[in-house]
Amino acid sequence: MFNKKTIEDIDVQGKKVLVRVDFNVPIKDGKVGDDTRIRAALPTIQYLLDHGAAVILASHLGRPKNGPEAKFSLRPVAEYLGTLIKAPVKFAEDTIGSSAVQAAATLKPGEVLVLENTRFYPGEEKNNEELARAMASLADLYVNDAFGTAHRAHASTEGVARFLPGVAGFLMEKEIRYLGQAVASPEKPFVAILGGAKISDKIGVIRNLLAKADTILIGGGMANTFFKAQGHEMGDSLVEDTALDTAKELLEQGGKKLMLPVDMVIADKIEEGAQVKTVPVGPVPAGWKVVDIGPESRAAFAKVIADAKTVVWNGPMGVFEVPPFDEGTYALARAVADSGATSIVGGGDSVAAIQKSGLADKITHISTGGGASLEMLEGLELPGVAALQDK
Repeated sequence: MFNKKTIEDIDVQGKKVLVRVDFNVPIKDGKVGDDTRIRAALPTIQYLLDHGAAVILASHLGRPKNGPEAKFSLRPVAEYLGTLIKAPVKFAEDTIGSSAVQAAATLKPGEVLVLENTRFYPGEEKNNEELARAMASLADLYVNDAFGTAHRAHASTEGVARFLPGVAGFLMEKEIRYLGQAVASPEKPFVAILGGAKISDKIGVIRNLLAKADTILIGGGMANTFFKAQGHEMGDSLVEDTALDTAKELLEQGGKKLMLPVDMVIADKIEEGAQVKTVPVGPVPAGWKVVDIGPESRAAFAKVIADAKTVVWNGPMGVFEVPPFDEGTYALARAVADSGATSIVGGGDSVAAIQKSGLADKITHISTGGGASLEMLEGLELPGVAALQDK
């Protein structure tokens, strides 16, 4: 499945290696919040250091609008990384300017240099050739370990690989093995769980998975659009009116493979202390909105999951950020954890839900990339991967 060279296929001894990592982590008051993405890159960084490389790390952080903004600086991330590894970690005030050039030139094997936020340059997202060439000039080899941005053709994810020999890091390899395997040759029964707000984000995924999966369980806001397509009025629920025709078409195409909830939890507002009712699927009264899948749906979904050998999950079943509307999502998290299936969870919200549920260690693979994992499930090739050298 995975036909790209990795860091184990090249000699890095004495080389300067530019590694694109995904250090796009939450930062509050100059402190790193959830460090999952930083920890996910450690095996690659450690391997390179152990094999005599000088490691230069590049990443974006947030969405800075016009050049450098202090709140999007990677400095706190560099400082935090220094507490996780035993190597010296240096920080450059820019990505390709004099500070970066000088720091890279003097970097010794066994040392790490973190460059400033790549998105401080407008050329990053435009995949500007000069920016890519300047980044490449800092190093001898390129490693892409940023699965979370591999679906974007940016200067630091795709452009650099035109000027340096590029290979995959361990995280990239693991992500693509698991997700690629799930789509190409899953152990059956193969069950996909799709939630989240919108159908439009997942049309390609649903179409691709209808051909591969035995059952697709639908929940979250996207289920409402299917209900409306079946003729139910949905009150004040989130519905994508522009996707109703698509929903109808998918229902016809999917037949018994597409499994929708049979009951739903509705509330008069999305906050704790709201009025809440559980009702069978049908018209939702004005002023009320669907906030979760109901208990009968949870049981029916859990039964399908219990028999599965492969489970892929992307998107929560309800407004899980606001208890008690998280019960459906947690019920499925327990079902997946108990199923013994090869389980792959992707997408920011589903990952957060699994972590909050305390069941993360029972999931086979938790993907670090939302958009990238969706594109893999859609069967698309990711530009950041395509740019790397074949084995």
